[in-house]
Amino acid sequence: MTDSLLASTDIEEALSRVYVQAVAARAGYTTADYSQDRDGIDILIRAGGKMRPAIDIQLKATINLGNPSNGLFHYPLRSENHNLLCGPSQTPRLLVVLGLPRDHTRWLTVTAGELILRHSAYWLNLRGHDETENKSSITVHIPEQNLFNVDNLRMLMEQSRKGNIQ
Repeated sequence: MTDSLLASTDIEEALSRVYVQAVAARAGYTTADYSQDRDGIDILIRAGGKMRPAIDIQLKATINLGNPSNGLFHYPLRSENHNLLCGPSQTPRLLVVLGLPRDHTRWLTVTAGELILRHSAYWLNLRGHDETENKSSITVHIPEQNLFNVDNLRMLMEQSRKGNIQ
């Protein structure tokens, strides 16, 4: 019996949002959701301290991220999203892609001792990339080292503070 109101893609999106919010919370940062995604941004992360840096995030989730090849994940991103992310912006914009297991029953496990969200998310900065003329999608290459975790988020926020996310 199923009484789910959400499609698999809705659940994937919700899990990617929860992943980013959990990492940001652990880093001590706030998050804010955008009620309408008109600009290719789903969530904002903000830090305190000098300059009050922030990062805008476009969230994606997929069961097809697979294993990296030569240190890179290959992800087909909609052309519209790509072009919004590579344009100039005062607030840095990152793509964050959550790779999920193919078996949806393994996406999230809750026991009395732990909460497990499988697998991991990776980030990519497309700023300065050329816009694509492709009509539907473009494959982006996300370095395996760009794990979206607390340490890397803190590093990204420090780069945002200085105005130079790599």
